[in-house]
Amino acid sequence: MSYTTTFIQVADDCPVSHSVIPEAKGQKAPKHLIEYELLTNNPYTYTHDDLVFEVFVRQKSISQEELRENGEQMRAEFLAKGQPCLRASSLTKKYGWGAHYNEEGKIALYGMETEEYKKFVETEGIKLYKGMRSSRK
Repeated sequence: MSYTTTFIQVADDCPVSHSVIPEAKGQKAPKHLIEYELLTNNPYTYTHDDLVFEVFVRQKSISQEELRENGEQMRAEFLAKGQPCLRASSLTKKYGWGAHYNEEGKIALYGMETEEYKKFVETEGIKLYKGMRSSRK
């Protein structure tokens, strides 16, 4: 799934009042930390499919050689399974980050306390969704 001209707001039950930079607790970086690093270091570079595949590659430590040889097939097989969008990410559920998808479907993150975040929420013509709740009510 890929959105265009869309803004994913933080979840209603997000536990923070301002955006928080995620940290790794162990040796391996968790998915949401890799997402955060990719999107903040490269705003509006990744589409949803590009992002989730790059996160997969980094989590599995897939070599550049293996990607050159089998990357297209690996990507097709990985994306065929369907991958959750950023509404389900800890970034929007737990860490206070909103995700903007531009008209090309490329993504950038905005902290919930920023003016840019507020502008996206108030912009006419942009589709708004909330991050998924972490718990049922």
